[in-house]
Amino acid sequence: MEGAKPMKIPMHAFNPLSKDISRLVDETIYRDMIGSLLYLTASRHDIMYNVCLCVRFKSDPQESHLKDVKRILH
Repeated sequence: MEGAKPMKIPMHAFNPLSKDISRLVDETIYRDMIGSLLYLTASRHDIMYNVCLCVRFKSDPQESHLKDVKRILH
């Protein structure tokens, strides 16, 4: 992530998160990333809505959800 470019928007507005049938990812990694993002929402209010959308899938994260979390981190 050191060489990552910043994104203009945290998530695509036209592609809402939903339960899909893509590959499952490791829940602990996903939860750790979500926890870091929740900590950041104290100072970055612009990502609050997008992080809350991703929190919904903490128990059953898919590969597409992890991709969106990484996009928010960028």
